Amino acid sequence: MKILFYDATSYDKESFDRELQNYENVEITYQEIDISLKTVSLAKGYDAICAFVNSDLSGPVIEKLQELGIKLILLRCAGFNNVDLEKAKACGMTVLRVPGYSPEAVAEHAMTLALAVNRHLHKSYIRVRENNFSLVGLTGINFYQKTAGIVGTGKIGAAMCRICRGFGMRVIAYDMYPNKDLDFVEYMSLEEVLKQSDLISLHCPLTEETYHLINKDTIAIMKPNVVLVNTSRGALVKTDDLIQGIRENRFFGVGLDVYEEEGNNVFENREDELLEHSVTARLLSFPNVIVTSHQGFLTKEALAAISQTTLQNAVDFEKGTISAGNLVL
Repeated sequence: MKILFYDATSYDKESFDRELQNYENVEITYQEIDISLKTVSLAKGYDAICAFVNSDLSGPVIEKLQELGIKLILLRCAGFNNVDLEKAKACGMTVLRVPGYSPEAVAEHAMTLALAVNRHLHKSYIRVRENNFSLVGLTGINFYQKTAGIVGTGKIGAAMCRICRGFGMRVIAYDMYPNKDLDFVEYMSLEEVLKQSDLISLHCPLTEETYHLINKDTIAIMKPNVVLVNTSRGALVKTDDLIQGIRENRFFGVGLDVYEEEGNNVFENREDELLEHSVTARLLSFPNVIVTSHQGFLTKEALAAISQTTLQNAVDFEKGTISAGNLVL
């Protein structure tokens, strides 16, 4: 099977080349450029393409892939809201993903953001590098014996629950399908979770029901000085309402690995550009906000798992033995 990788980075190449040694009938070509209507023609002559979480897999792109004879779209990620699934189905294309590469990687990053913004590490790091050892403005709060509210308790959310429990926190959660393995978690309504939590961490998929789950109304019922973390999907949070809440001092801190405007920024170096009119620039202007570039998944263990599952998906497709859990359609 010949696979064209779009938006391939150095760490993609390193992890996939290492795993590729175990798949002698798979051939990979890496392209740094991402897929779009302008670049989809590069897939001519390939059996499958591999894309990432922000790749353009809209209807027109999928139609063009069908014209080129592509029958398989491999997603080296868990999310698939960037794929026009109806068009893929109509074109007879199979879409496979990596549903559970390393839940702990993302959960650990979520707690990293929570701790960093709480203890103002982003500010103290810069201060000390400039020989400023003042502690003024760096006071945080103890997470011990506070309440952690986890929205979504799938694999990543469950890992976050266990981390919070390890910190000695009371853990409450909202999920339409409670995880029976989390016997230490108190499940309750979303409203109660938002009302009672000192730390809120989002770990649910982006659907019509969860779109802008965090908005001016839900922010209004949160505790004053809450810490909010989002490592799931940017559109779970209505950014304009979040910014207004930050301005009104509703939050002690906000940690974001994802945000609504991230499409043009994620994995890109834009240090020579001005972002003066962007939502990103407004978020970065607040002293109690930390934004990272969708790096929650980025550990060696997670990359190895992504590589293995993606390549196995390709082989299983050829053999007709696809795992139902990895099948999007």
